[in-house]
Amino acid sequence: MNYTSYTEDFVKELYYRIGILRPQKLDFGVISYKMGIDVFYWNKPSQALFLNEFAWIFLNNHLSPQQIWQDFCHELGHVLLHVGNQKRMTESFRKYQEYKANHFMYHACVPTFMLHEMEESISVKKIIQVFNVEEKFAEIRLEQYANRKLDITNWNVQS
Repeated sequence: MNYTSYTEDFVKELYYRIGILRPQKLDFGVISYKMGIDVFYWNKPSQALFLNEFAWIFLNNHLSPQQIWQDFCHELGHVLLHVGNQKRMTESFRKYQEYKANHFMYHACVPTFMLHEMEESISVKKIIQVFNVEEKFAEIRLEQYANRKLDITNWNVQS
C-alpha cells in the first residue's frame, strides 16, 4: 500500500495537470509557462512576487543551473501556498512560510511519484543526474524519501 503526504499529492496533481509525468520534463520554463508565471533574472536573491492572480518569480542570475532549479521550486512554493508581504509579517510567520516553501521545494524538484518509478536504482548520484539538483540537496531528498518509507512501514507493522 502506498501512502503519500499532502505535499506529495499536491505536487503530483500539479505536475499531472500540466503534463509533466517524467523527470526529463521537469523544466522551470515549461512549468512557469503552463502556470502563467513570468520568470525574470536579476542580480538580487531569488524571490516571488504576487498580486491577486498574477505571479512573478525573480531568480538570481549568478546561480548554477541546479541552484536556479531549486530556487525556482522554492519560490513556486511561495506562489502556490502563500499570500502576503513577508516584510509586514511577524518573524515566526515568515519563518513558517520559508519552512513550507523549502518543504515544497524538495518535493517539486524531486517528486515522490517519480522516485517510486526508479525505486530499484535510487541513489544520491542518480538523483543528481536525473533531477539536476546539487549533491547536498539530493542527499537530503533521499533521506526524506527513505524516512517516509520507514515511517509507513513502521505504521503498517503497528496497525
